[in-house]
Amino acid sequence: MPILSFLLFVFVSHFTPGPNNILAMAFAHKYGLKKTVRFCLGVSLGFFVLMMLCSFFHLLLTSYMPAIQSYLTFFGVLYMWYLAYKMLTSIHTDDTSEAEAKHMLLTGVLLQFINPKGVLYGLSVVGTFLIPYVHSVAGLVWFSLFLGMAGFVSSFCWSLFGSVFQKFLQRNRRGFHIAMAVLLVASSILLLI
Repeated sequence: MPILSFLLFVFVSHFTPGPNNILAMAFAHKYGLKKTVRFCLGVSLGFFVLMMLCSFFHLLLTSYMPAIQSYLTFFGVLYMWYLAYKMLTSIHTDDTSEAEAKHMLLTGVLLQFINPKGVLYGLSVVGTFLIPYVHSVAGLVWFSLFLGMAGFVSSFCWSLFGSVFQKFLQRNRRGFHIAMAVLLVASSILLLI
């Protein structure tokens, strides 16, 4: 396996803006870093499960990829637009309900299955780097764990950014929410192109 290419692909894919990272930063801004760790753990767990599914069902998924890809893209774009809408409508609210914060783990897990960037990344990394070189179930599990941890690290880094700059972001709340909404919509448009 070309390790350097694999690691570079993983780094770029995980640390570029996408729904996981943008929401991690927004949640850290809204709830603080400690509560956002739940979301990061959810991203990691969901990504691990997604990588396992991609690994074990790669041939099946790729044979049906054109149909699955269009549905995933459609629902993923709609969800990203919904998140952008929620981001814009929460500009003036300071509602940090504990109930909403408790569901961040589940949100992080479920987001992986409707995040087209994550699904397409999973299919790409599995098809390009894992299936041709890893021939054991244990190897696929270890690489899936590694990719899940990469999801945690990237979302945590974005959360840290949101937390460190919390006071600045609070003063510039309107601009921050508008920028995050625009980034979500831009990410969704790039998926459509």
